[in-house]
Amino acid sequence: MINIKDIEKTYQNGKIEVQALKGVSFEIEEGEMVSIMGPSGSGKSTLMNILGCLDTATSGYYSLNDQDISQASEKELAYIRNKEVGFVFQQFNLLGRKTVLSNVEVPLIYSGAKKKERIKRAEDLLVKVGLGHRMKHYPNEISGGQKQRVAIARALANNPSLVLADEPTGNLDTNTGEEIMDLFQQLNDQGHTIILVTHEHNIAAYAERTIELIDGLIQRDVVA
Repeated sequence: MINIKDIEKTYQNGKIEVQALKGVSFEIEEGEMVSIMGPSGSGKSTLMNILGCLDTATSGYYSLNDQDISQASEKELAYIRNKEVGFVFQQFNLLGRKTVLSNVEVPLIYSGAKKKERIKRAEDLLVKVGLGHRMKHYPNEISGGQKQRVAIARALANNPSLVLADEPTGNLDTNTGEEIMDLFQQLNDQGHTIILVTHEHNIAAYAERTIELIDGLIQRDVVA
């Protein structure tokens, strides 16, 4: 499903070139749950941005579902982000003036779904993540764990082939974080391909495979 070969990413910081990724290669099969670990500055966020089509590599090859992302135009990347990738962020990134239901609808609006269809889809997803009773509430009326469940439902809205979760428990207490990770495991058991970006070993342990980055290079790629 995912195939990256010799991915490099270089940033220009004034007159200094910073090489964030130094030739990263791996494959991820459909239905896998993989954690990408590494300390700050290891390149894991850069790699996540490339996998999610939020950024492009300086060199190397990346394909998602047999589509060569390396050669995609900005318009094609925007389409892939909307249809193929679901994002879950540490900060939740919910729209404060929209209800829980409306937040989950947002990706469906961008994909052109009809109103009746997108409401039904959003309602079904909120039930799936255990928030069927909170649809009409606003983000400031629900807990952090519930906000992350809304974010997960939103990520699943267009039935993406890949879910990318960036430090998904970073703003949650331990018990709530475990509940969110249990939800990710359930989604993975249902066939969703999930990549977790984290610096926490206890969170990475939920995945069946861990790729560890240090200084832009893969140090370990192990299956639990």
